[in-house]
Amino acid sequence: MAKAAPEGLITALDVGSSKVSALIAQRSDDGELMVLGTGQRESRGVKRGYVVDMAATEQAIREAVEQAERLAGFNIEDVWVSFSAGGMSSEVVKLEVELGGHRVEQADVDELLKAGRDALNPGGKMVLHAQPTRYTLDGLPGVKRPLGLHADRLGVDIHVVSTEGSPVRNLDLCVRSAHLEVRSIIAAPVATGLACLTEEERELGVALVEIGAGLTNVSVFRGGVLTGLGSIPMGSADITDDIASAFAAPRAWAERTKCYHGSANMSPRDNHDTIEVASASSDENAETARITKAQLIAVIRQRLERLIAEIGAELSRLGFGDPVGRQIVLTGGGAELKGIADYAQQALGSAVRVERPRGFAGLPEAHSGPQFATMAGIARFAAADPVDVRSIHAPHQLVTRANTGALLGRLWQAFRSNY
Repeated sequence: MAKAAPEGLITALDVGSSKVSALIAQRSDDGELMVLGTGQRESRGVKRGYVVDMAATEQAIREAVEQAERLAGFNIEDVWVSFSAGGMSSEVVKLEVELGGHRVEQADVDELLKAGRDALNPGGKMVLHAQPTRYTLDGLPGVKRPLGLHADRLGVDIHVVSTEGSPVRNLDLCVRSAHLEVRSIIAAPVATGLACLTEEERELGVALVEIGAGLTNVSVFRGGVLTGLGSIPMGSADITDDIASAFAAPRAWAERTKCYHGSANMSPRDNHDTIEVASASSDENAETARITKAQLIAVIRQRLERLIAEIGAELSRLGFGDPVGRQIVLTGGGAELKGIADYAQQALGSAVRVERPRGFAGLPEAHSGPQFATMAGIARFAAADPVDVRSIHAPHQLVTRANTGALLGRLWQAFRSNY
């Protein structure tokens, strides 16, 4: 039996539409994250980021975490969880107080952040993040550490991400039903940005496009923070469904064929290379059909054309429409499609690259691709543990600390399952 986890372990849990993945990491003395164990299970209870089957989601969460625990050799009690469903909004709340010219002290900052907490008005939505990002002194922006400086006015920019409460509560309940405590629920674009973008990129301005199985999240970073985000209810699973429908084939064959033979770009040779189509019929005597690679790519490009057009429209809505000097980063499972960066670059007229998580020691090759960027980003967020104004003498929140009852509950569940 695995032993109890030591202090300082971080467990990241990414609950997506196609998979549930878990990562257990520990931060070294020099700040590097060392991966101790990873786990992954197929997600059958989540559709386009929303929990639609609680029992199936709970089981996938439990199995993914248990797999990571076996590799790490520790039992864990609490997790940091991603939330990727649509409907999230991002804004920057600005506050300012009078100081009268004296030096900024910690008490001044604390009072300002308390005022920021009281000023939050999500309009009936649930706040996922309310983090102070930059301070201002007498209107001068971009001050990271105001302590010790003289000013007449001290201000702060608070980055707020909010969403509808019910989908978050459903996700929270699924995790707790798996006998795990929830340390925090993190907006997926915030986490993914930490995993795939450098601090300088987030400062200068960059768009991050995460193409998941059922959802594509588009987020824009400026001045070091997430300034806008949107979701498109379309993803790589829609390409799989198009292939299965076009050639009357099972989804499993369509997914495998997309991964091995699919591409966003076509070459003359593709008209000659052929692929055997698995029959969806149970008739063993049915004639085996064959298609050319060009036919497969034509189906893929039809869906990609619609998806890239939606991404372009979303970038324009977020004020990132000017292609001059624009950088776009693709990640997520859909970004693994061969040639997708070149296709998107031609369609959007901007520099586009595919990015995977970086800066982890011991991350297995199988879990280091773009589809695991959110999971890695959650670990980075947890390691940084940024200040949230709601935690400053705040009343009861959704997030609570772990307790030993969670571990005992999971051990009892494992005993019942095996005996």
